[in-house]
Amino acid sequence: MVNTHRKLILNIYCSAIILPQICTCSQFTSSSNDQYNENPGVFPVATNGEPFPWHELRLPTKVIPLHYDLFVHPNLTSLDFVASEKIEVLVRDTTQFIILHSHGLEIMNATLQSEEDLRYKKSGEKLTVLSYPAHQQIALLVPEKLMADLRYSVAIDFQAKLADGFEGFYKSTYRTLGGETRTIAVTDFEPTHARMAFPCFDEPLFKANFSIKIRRESRHIALSNMPKVKTIEREGGLLEDHFETTVKMSTYLVAYIVCDFASVSGTASSGVKVSIYASPDKWSQTHYALEASLKLLDFYENYFNIHYPLPKLDLVAIPDFESGAMENWGLVTYRETSLLFDPKTSSTSDKLWVTKVIAHELAHQWFGNLVTMEWWNDIWLNEGFATYMELISVNVTYPELQFDNIFLNNCFEVIKSDSLNSSRPVSKQAETPTQIQEMFDAISYKKGACLLNMLKDFLSEEKFKKGIIHYLKKFSYRNAKNDDLWSSLSNSCLESDFTSGGFCYSDSKTTSNTLTFLEENVEVKDIMTTWTRQKGIPLVVVEQEGRLLKLRQERFLNGVFRDDPEWGALQERYLWHIPVTYSTSSSNAIHRHLLTSKTDTLYLPEKTSWVKLNVDSNGYYIVHYEAHGWDQLIAVLNQNHTLLRPKDRIGLIHDAFQLVSAGRLTLDKALDLTHYLQHETSIPALLQGLDYLESFYHTMDRRNISDITENLKCYLLQYFKPVIDMQSWSDEGSVWDRRLRSSLLKLACYLNYAPCIRKATELFSQWMESSGKLNIPTDVLKIVYSVGAQTTEGWNYLLEQYGLSLSGAEKNKILYALSTSKHQEKLIKLIDLGMEGKVIKTQDLASLLYAIARNPKGQQLAWNFVKENWTHLLERFELSSFPMRIIISGTTSHFSSKDELQEVKLFFESLQTQGSYLEVFQIVLETISKNIKWLEKNLPSLRNWLLISI
Repeated sequence: MVNTHRKLILNIYCSAIILPQICTCSQFTSSSNDQYNENPGVFPVATNGEPFPWHELRLPTKVIPLHYDLFVHPNLTSLDFVASEKIEVLVRDTTQFIILHSHGLEIMNATLQSEEDLRYKKSGEKLTVLSYPAHQQIALLVPEKLMADLRYSVAIDFQAKLADGFEGFYKSTYRTLGGETRTIAVTDFEPTHARMAFPCFDEPLFKANFSIKIRRESRHIALSNMPKVKTIEREGGLLEDHFETTVKMSTYLVAYIVCDFASVSGTASSGVKVSIYASPDKWSQTHYALEASLKLLDFYENYFNIHYPLPKLDLVAIPDFESGAMENWGLVTYRETSLLFDPKTSSTSDKLWVTKVIAHELAHQWFGNLVTMEWWNDIWLNEGFATYMELISVNVTYPELQFDNIFLNNCFEVIKSDSLNSSRPVSKQAETPTQIQEMFDAISYKKGACLLNMLKDFLSEEKFKKGIIHYLKKFSYRNAKNDDLWSSLSNSCLESDFTSGGFCYSDSKTTSNTLTFLEENVEVKDIMTTWTRQKGIPLVVVEQEGRLLKLRQERFLNGVFRDDPEWGALQERYLWHIPVTYSTSSSNAIHRHLLTSKTDTLYLPEKTSWVKLNVDSNGYYIVHYEAHGWDQLIAVLNQNHTLLRPKDRIGLIHDAFQLVSAGRLTLDKALDLTHYLQHETSIPALLQGLDYLESFYHTMDRRNISDITENLKCYLLQYFKPVIDMQSWSDEGSVWDRRLRSSLLKLACYLNYAPCIRKATELFSQWMESSGKLNIPTDVLKIVYSVGAQTTEGWNYLLEQYGLSLSGAEKNKILYALSTSKHQEKLIKLIDLGMEGKVIKTQDLASLLYAIARNPKGQQLAWNFVKENWTHLLERFELSSFPMRIIISGTTSHFSSKDELQEVKLFFESLQTQGSYLEVFQIVLETISKNIKWLEKNLPSLRNWLLISI
């Protein structure tokens, strides 16, 4: 446990020698305010008409916070709060103003006390407060210059309404079993929303300690990052909770909640108290989360060899929550469906989701909380690592969930967007709140994780683990950047590694003793910079000529063909250092090579009939086999598919269809590769192939290309009939047995396969007759509900049950089922309920619109709604928020005609006057263009292939 006493704060701030009265911290660079004194006219104008003394988006570093003493009193009846704070600051260079972030707060009073004032208990000097809303900043003007190397105390009184959305300090509501609506108050500050709750230095580099006090009614409880120290009675029957001072952390990790929730608790091996909180009626759904949290916390403490530094860890299910979860240190908040598990209605997929989200947020307690990125351009250091640690932790704590292939799907999903020219680098400059919010995307989360997994495979698991532990220990309670990680992975010497002579024999370079396949020393930084500083994904083209293996790397572009005029320009200046792995027909050995040039030639040790690159799909690249390469691999799959590893078979299927979209492989060749699937023994590989075939069906169905739709339906039901008929309507079997059952039966019923429809209809009728009390197997629950929703009686009953259900998992299944209705008036009613936000919560509107847009009867309906209600949607969600990105892409990215492209383009262009032009707009337009080109090129091939195959 870190000593959090304020007088010792310099020991944390400085990484080197601490000089008397001054901190020479290298992470902060000083900036001068002389320019303001000389020429205030060059600065922006505050709301009162005076010059605002700071013109940059980033805060100056002349004043840094050491400690916040924060008092908050929310009123859950009037839905507002009053608050006050005292910020102890250190002045690093003489200045006449202090710049803070503040957004939507009414500042009522601000005063300043010097150390001398505090010592002699003198009252503070009143400060002039200027506001510049465009940068969400306030300036505190001081009567006399603040002197360098001294500390001061800034006191601010302020108030505001509880926010209506999902950011800052906001209100959330839930309904009890008795029908009563109750309100709670909750915070969500990442990335730039702490400033909506209290004036602060709202940037990750300004770490400080926080002492929090919360005043509440006796019917509520208060939670914060740290355990409660005491409760004091106040006038009017109010209670005031005082919490322990936090460890040093960034503002976005501060959290507090006022609610009436119930909890279940346990103790981890290290003595940390872990508690799961939920609304009282949902308390029974908290037990799995407690079990998983205890196991995962124990795992992380052992894996990192670093104790979780707080005495408690609370996980709270919030009724209204925008994202999946938020890793506030010691008080992790979750959407209810990401934390609660109901054995009666939660499927194996739901269990997997809850487990991985808990694993993700607990990993953040080290990656992100203990060590924080210096700035949001490197948010992937937080999110990529946490996503990667899902794989490591869940594989060990819940091996029965077989998480490896789920992780592989993460990589395949992000490749879809990363292979578009509208993608972005993993590490990218971001300054405005909108630009920062945009960084929270699949590139940061999924690509970041996949790159780390590739690097782990490259370095070896042992060296990679040692390096990240070194990184965490070296930068604990501090901030880090990309280069710090690469340095730690290259030089992973811990104190225990040093010999008696004081030397550690881990060089700053990774030597050939560690990586025997390398002929010379390699810098990890040199390799990984090629992956983080340039966008996109490489294509490795391989051609075998006898015992020669010719390699060539290009930039892989989805929807751009080699004969397109822009192809050459889009290839320029792209070069990756690619850790290539390969296996052959002659040996089970995994061969390794680092491809650092555009072309290279390898010499195979022995004659071989085939070569497979990217073993186990650990590498983040696509592989294309020229000459007879694909024919050889297809022959292997047809003759004996088990000669290739299961993940290699998954990778082949994925790469083949990606290459079709890039014009590098014909569709009939990729479809020929799937013929072996009737003999496939790996369920993940079988589902990978099925996923592509099913996606083609939905595309043809939405475009109303009836002949191909009907032939695809016949082919799917004919080809997969044996395995469909083998499925039981139960929850039996392994995780992948159950996932296969859900996928196949969902497809079969969607295709109106008579036995499937009969069984689902029978179960739905029994469920209705039991007044919703019959326990239908959870893995087929969504299927049964979807079939039942096709009748008016069933649809109405499901909507009624939706309002009554206490299970978020069941609500999700019902809402999906309702969205599959063929009646547009019912779909319109759903959207209206989502906009109203009572029966269907606003947080679920984005996923609802996405689902309706995937329904052929609802695709145009959903898009028209977005166009007509754009302003109303922006009132509910920030333009750059995750829900808005889902709404934008979810209602448009499946379009595949030139008329649709033009319509979407004109609408997006009309929005430029409203502010930021989001990257997601460009991604959508490129995706639609890709869809159009795919159909133009492959529709005849698909039609002909089906005629031959059925």
